[in-house]
Amino acid sequence: MSERPVLQDRRDWLKRSSFAAAGVIAAPAFLSAQSINEKLQLAIIGCGGRGGSNMRSVRGSERVVALCDVNRSNLAKAGQIEPNAKQFRDFRELYAELREDEYDAVVVSTTEHTHAFATLPALQRKKHVYCEKPLAHNVLETRRITKAASEAGVATQMGTQIHAGSNYRRVVEIVRSGVLGPITEAHVWVGRVWGRQSQADAKKNRDIVWVEERPTEKMEPPAGVDWDLWIGPAKYRPYHKVYFPGPKWYRWWDFGGGTMSDLGSHWNDLPFWALDLDAPQWIEADGPEPHAEIAPASMTAKYGYPARGDRAAVTVSWYQGTYKPKPWLEGKIPQWNSGCLFVGQHGMLLSDYGKHVLLKGGKSTTKTAVTTERIPDSIGHHAEWLKACKTGEKTTCDFSYSGPLTEANHLGNVAFRAGRRIEWDAKNLKIPNYPEAEKLLTREYRDGWQL
Repeated sequence: MSERPVLQDRRDWLKRSSFAAAGVIAAPAFLSAQSINEKLQLAIIGCGGRGGSNMRSVRGSERVVALCDVNRSNLAKAGQIEPNAKQFRDFRELYAELREDEYDAVVVSTTEHTHAFATLPALQRKKHVYCEKPLAHNVLETRRITKAASEAGVATQMGTQIHAGSNYRRVVEIVRSGVLGPITEAHVWVGRVWGRQSQADAKKNRDIVWVEERPTEKMEPPAGVDWDLWIGPAKYRPYHKVYFPGPKWYRWWDFGGGTMSDLGSHWNDLPFWALDLDAPQWIEADGPEPHAEIAPASMTAKYGYPARGDRAAVTVSWYQGTYKPKPWLEGKIPQWNSGCLFVGQHGMLLSDYGKHVLLKGGKSTTKTAVTTERIPDSIGHHAEWLKACKTGEKTTCDFSYSGPLTEANHLGNVAFRAGRRIEWDAKNLKIPNYPEAEKLLTREYRDGWQL
């Protein structure tokens, strides 16, 4: 295998990918870089949970000028930390009322069904954006955000924090070194079983018990929560504790994409990066009978990627919940609860978030990769973005990379819900062998909400 560059220019990647043909092209330069010592003025949209963590990660060296959250309690707690920041409940009002010169960048940490709505106005105003994963709720929204970021030419980063860890970088170096030979398979599995479980799954996994259908009874939302704003563009439904608080919402199709769009952002990131993937040609999925409203706890998805340059054609298989890859089930590899396995002609490489091991015949080997280039360790996932806002440098998970990654994850759900293998025309956003499934690429918005 000839040597591939360890670090890749995302603009070049976009130009030769199918996404460029769809009109997603990179801007030639950042439109507004500033002194590295100058403080950024930040607007924080979503202040509780992950949002609070993101705020703490970016505020130290910068200035928070605006806070927004549908939960009055989250807003009050953030306001105690940033007492001089303006406060909003509705991010649409934030964008309407803040002057263009009052803020430079936006951190979006809302639930994923409002990501695109909170992110797009910032990009249209040429503001830098950090957005939690997944980038958007569905394929069409993701493509819209990817294109808008390219046109804006600003610094972007999706919240796949593990991407900044040193272990992923070492794995990418080994895969690209050629020590494994041509790689034709990658397998990714996660043990999480959050979602709609079959009766058999529920007996095996007692950690979480979910309702099977949409509840009919009405409950009062927690004090201080504007439920109408939380619902946002989704079809309205009365509040119930099965949706909120906590991450319960993401197993409902109206609000999220289940484990696939959540953990897929982290785990599929590794083969996507290491194998230099873009749009799959086809996707097939398996699991329980699809439910109209609730994502599954357990499912599989398989992606087919064509040969390109010196990269062989490769399949990437995803397993969640009770499903595991064949080498795991047969005891041919260490039975980690979650992992990523690269299968090459000369051996295998197994990794999780924090460690990796080279395998030969199912056993660890001391054979190591000889890399002529090394991916520099990250200065920190949030720090990368803050520096990029000021210097025009690229981040490692900018939207030109995380957009296609998010699309691929969503397509796994589309294939599962369609109940058949789908062929993907990435240029035209079409499913030529089963057009009926194209309705799953998008959604209808509630009155008053449009992108």
